[in-house]
Amino acid sequence: MAWILLLFAGLFEIVWAFLMKASDGFSRPWQTVGTIVFMIVSFGLLSMAMKTLPLGTAYVIWTGIGAVGAFVVGIAVLGEPITPMRIAGAVLIISGLVVLKLSSSH
Repeated sequence: MAWILLLFAGLFEIVWAFLMKASDGFSRPWQTVGTIVFMIVSFGLLSMAMKTLPLGTAYVIWTGIGAVGAFVVGIAVLGEPITPMRIAGAVLIISGLVVLKLSSSH
């Protein structure tokens, strides 16, 4: 169950990161409120997952899901550039996440 909570925490992190970008420096009220709401939900789910998962594993996987997800959203939705170095960076992050998951005893 903790892994499912962590997955959803990471997905909500992607949403709040996107909404933070859309808030234009917190100058758009609805996007700002959405950012805060999704942050709270994401942190809450992360906190619940950390009841049983190791701190380092949970935190790195949460941030990794958010980082790679924000990277994909940036490309797919915001038209950010796709370069070999950016792709390589995302692949390295994903590789690290897989290694941490495989090394976890939970």
